[in-house]
Amino acid sequence: MLRIILLVLVILAVILLVPRLLSRSATPSAGSVAPDFTLPSQDGASVSLKDYRGKWVVLYFYPKDQTPACTREAHNFQVDQPKYAERNAVVLGVSLASVDSHKKFCAKECLNFRLLADPEHKVTSQYGSLTNFGVVKFAARNTFIIDPQGRIAKAYTSVDPVRHSEEVLAALSELEQQPKASK
Repeated sequence: MLRIILLVLVILAVILLVPRLLSRSATPSAGSVAPDFTLPSQDGASVSLKDYRGKWVVLYFYPKDQTPACTREAHNFQVDQPKYAERNAVVLGVSLASVDSHKKFCAKECLNFRLLADPEHKVTSQYGSLTNFGVVKFAARNTFIIDPQGRIAKAYTSVDPVRHSEEVLAALSELEQQPKASK
């Protein structure tokens, strides 16, 4: 009986994990051109990456609105908004949720940066952040720092939402110093 239970568990693990492992496309690497996109935000505006040329962009993907870890991560980005502004950086969150879901999330949590809806999974796939867990799809917790020229400066995969904003701010400080050091 124990062998049958173990066999069933192994089969279930294979059924659930293999599609997940195979579903991810390649994550853009540092130095590559960031894939351009246009997505709707919670405020009804269409947001394009090209709109932010000349600024640093922190493009973070997250699984779901109004869940504990995603809320914590969003709160940390919100609290640190003045620090991002000092660095000429903008934070954009992306998930597969709808514009209405983002509206409710922002209203409830007092978020004033843009959350972008990617219900067709196109942008999430372009950034190698689409996770397919059986029949359920969601955005993996990945972040990309995009430089003012539109290139990936740094990529984070599987981030810790509790300390991620401070980690990104530290990286931005380092990245801002690199051009000055090379002159």
